Amino acid sequence: MREITVEGLIELKKAIPIDVRSPGEFNEFRIPGAVNIPLFSDEERVIIGTLYKQEGSDAAKWQAMEIVSPKIPSILGQIKDLQVDNHHPVIYCWRGGMRSKAVATFLSFAGISTPRLTGGYRAYRQFILEKIPSFLPPRAITLHGMTGVGKTDVLKKLSDRGFPIIDLEELAGHRGSIFGTIGRGAGNNQKTFDALLFQTLTKIEGTPFFILEAESKRIGKIVQPEELINRKQLGIHINLQASMSSRVERIYHDYVMPYLKDDWFQEKVIELLAFIKKRLKNQEINSLLDEAAKGQNYKLVIQILLEAYYDPRYAHKQSEYEGPFLHVDADHTDLAVDEVIQIIQSQNALVR
Repeated sequence: MREITVEGLIELKKAIPIDVRSPGEFNEFRIPGAVNIPLFSDEERVIIGTLYKQEGSDAAKWQAMEIVSPKIPSILGQIKDLQVDNHHPVIYCWRGGMRSKAVATFLSFAGISTPRLTGGYRAYRQFILEKIPSFLPPRAITLHGMTGVGKTDVLKKLSDRGFPIIDLEELAGHRGSIFGTIGRGAGNNQKTFDALLFQTLTKIEGTPFFILEAESKRIGKIVQPEELINRKQLGIHINLQASMSSRVERIYHDYVMPYLKDDWFQEKVIELLAFIKKRLKNQEINSLLDEAAKGQNYKLVIQILLEAYYDPRYAHKQSEYEGPFLHVDADHTDLAVDEVIQIIQSQNALVR
């Protein structure tokens, strides 16, 4: 039976991690790019686990064999079908235990040479957590700016033009505010974020700098690693500025327009506003927010939130960073991108 280390998996070109854990485990966290070909369903896993606790390992193993036996041809066939165009399936489970060993053994008997990941997902996670700090490029270029100035838009356009970026909001599956999960589900957990961050770092490895937004340490469910926070705080700081009208329009376009006709949207906005109103503790402003939300005047909701809630908190957040700050007009995103590129190119230490 062939085995491969985590480092070998990462270096293997056209690797396809095959996750043989249950769908529930797979959906909770996995190696990026993995395909789920489960040995057991979620229900079957519960049955086997319960039997193990009540009657011991022998009874659980026998039950597992009875459940798996009819599935073997299908499981092997699915894995074999992935061996096209020089792709290399790699089998893994939680810790490189019985599930991945069983599948790898069946494949070997069938004449299919497929390695098993030593230590499973647990070894993969330990490896990436150790490597993330050393994989970070030396310098950070940090994009600052009040809510709605278009930091994410600038970041994505810089990426399109070949610059190394880390999109923290994308990796977290969260836009970084109380309204950050609208249209995005519940957001990613810490294990998923760490795996996606490591994957991003492998793509920009060797660059002298990287560009990212000045997000708070916590984004939704995740917490950024300390080394990344330190690089951001000590980096080159670019502050994007835009008029109130363009900020309102940008937020409306991103947060409202895609969901305006969905039945759940207004109810969700009112629900999330309740959290902000508790913090504002201003009856007059809270009443204006209620009236605007009930009348679906979302542009007014956005403007009130910016003026009364988000903007006053921005100065405090920016004080966490050591200047100087270079200022860029971001009313027009493409022009802002050009100006950011000029700033980067003027930093000789970054472009050598």
